[in-house]
Formats: sequence, structure tokens, C-alpha cells
Amino acid sequence: MRRRLAVLLIVPALALTACGGGDSKKKDESAPSPSKSASAPAVPKPVDSASPLPTVSGAAGKKSTITVPKENPSGKFVVHTLSQGTGAVVKKDDLVMAGYTGKVWKSGKDLGSSYDKGGAPQLITAGSKTIIPAFADAVLGQKIGSRVLVVAPPSAAFGSAGQQQLGVTGKDTLVFTLDIQKVIPKRAHGTQAAIPSNLPQVKADKDAAATISVPKNDPPKKLTDKVLIQGDGATVKKGQTVYMQYSGAAWKPNEGKASATLFDTSWKSGAPFATAIGEGQVIKGWDQGLVGKKVGDRVLLVIPPELAYGDKAQGATLPANSTLVFVVDIVAAV
Repeated sequence: MRRRLAVLLIVPALALTACGGGDSKKKDESAPSPSKSASAPAVPKPVDSASPLPTVSGAAGKKSTITVPKENPSGKFVVHTLSQGTGAVVKKDDLVMAGYTGKVWKSGKDLGSSYDKGGAPQLITAGSKTIIPAFADAVLGQKIGSRVLVVAPPSAAFGSAGQQQLGVTGKDTLVFTLDIQKVIPKRAHGTQAAIPSNLPQVKADKDAAATISVPKNDPPKKLTDKVLIQGDGATVKKGQTVYMQYSGAAWKPNEGKASATLFDTSWKSGAPFATAIGEGQVIKGWDQGLVGKKVGDRVLLVIPPELAYGDKAQGATLPANSTLVFVVDIVAAV
């Protein structure tokens, strides 16, 4: 089950993952975690064309206009290159940044665009089974700079369950254009700085959730935002959409162990997490600790209760007055 803690993490665009539907409560319910039926039919192999086919107008790198035929869709999974870029070919497991515009074939409902006000590009792990094929399979083998038309039947999108909060039924075919912008690192790279012994210790040298161990002393009373790996990218500004890999654990005093139990990690979802930063869409410790950092940084955040959930327990996962520990790799910001 893909889970995000209540009020902590908010996805501002389409959350096109293929994991089970989340049960967490978010401020922004317009970008839900779609569910995938266990009995969903096998994903068809993509084809280059089928009849009928939507038409697309507008320049690559800007919001497209998608015109859907009056006829019913063919039922085929179409990935058609509208204009080919000149960059490198996207390989399996590459992390791709892509702009998008989306539409429901039958109803004509607009699924939004990364080029709309407040929109942001998607990060897609090419060929990943945790992201719907309409995105994951569509970028695989394409060249950077390409614009691609995607026609996705339910089996290549949300399956027979559909996604009610997006207005997508289990019978809907979806249409997207994807502008394949670049491949970015999946995590921070570099030599990790030494961490004082009175702070949590971190091991995060693989493309997987970090290991976090907490010391036996009491946690600090104030926010700690220590840069463990120094990136060389642009400085993160208030209001930007920040993309990051993260792992989070609770610091329970006097319970020093080899490792702390993670309560959440972005690595489960198949792609980094994205949120607007510095504008109250996440807990205060994230807003205060990440604005001003750089793309490429790895940041250790130790967040006292008053900058997290205070005296409100978050189910059985986090008791009241929990100090939270996060390892955050900032991989992009737009």
C-alpha cells in the first residue's frame, strides 16, 4: 500500500503510480494515489499507431491541445513519437523529468497539464512496475527532447478500478502528451559528511530507503538541518516544486538501536516525491529546513514536535509529541 502521512506530503500534480490506493488524509485530495486492481488484465504491448488516433497541436515544451475523435478508441496502448528529440535514449530505470497534458477520451475531461499555473513536470522511472505503463512504458526508449502521444486503455492506466477523484472510470481510455525533458539523478551523490554522535546516523548509499539509527540521548529541542552531501545545483526557493527522495523515522529517547523503524519512504512509490515548498503545504520542519538548500544536497532533518505534529498522534504509527528524523535527497526543483 502506498502511504503518505496525513498533512505531511502533498503531490501537486497527477500521482500516476501503480501501487495500491493510499488511505492517508492529505490537504490536497485532487492528486490521489490511484489503485490498481489485483485482477487487472495484462498490460498490452505498446504500438506506434492505431485507428482512430487523437490529433495534437501546439509547440513541444508548451501545453498541447489534444483533439479526441468522435469514434470509440481502438483499445490498443499507443505510444507514438510526435517529434523526436536529439538527446540520449532513455534506458530502463532512468529517472525522467517530463512535461505533460492529459485528457479522458470519452468525456473529454481535462486531466491537467504541467504547463498550467501551479503545475509541475512529472518524474517517471522508466520501465518501473510501480508507475502506470502510460508513463513508465511510454518514456522508455525515447530520446530526450521528444514529444510523445500516449493513448492508454484502462489496462495501461488505472485498471478496472478507475480513479474516481480524477473523474476516471474503470472503462476510460486516457490520452497524454509527454515532453521528455531530461534524465536526473535518483539520489544525492558524493562523500557523506561525518555526523556528530549525538545526532542520528545515516546510511543511504543505494537506490533504496535509508537506514537511520538514533542515539540514546534526548533529541535536540530545535530544528536540525544538516547538509550531509553538498550539491552543486540551484538554490531551492520558496514556492518552487521540489522533487526529493526521503526516508523518515521517529526518534524515541532512550531507545538507542542499530536502526530506527521507518514510518515512510519515497522509495516505495517508484519515483521521488514532489511538493511545493515554503508555503505551508507540508509540516513546518520541511518548509524551514529545505528552503535555501541546493539541488543535489542530502539533508538530515531532525524536527521537534512543534514543527511536526505537536501533541496530535498520527494513528499507531507516530505517538503524540514525536520528534521526526528525515534523510532528504533533493534531486530537482522547478
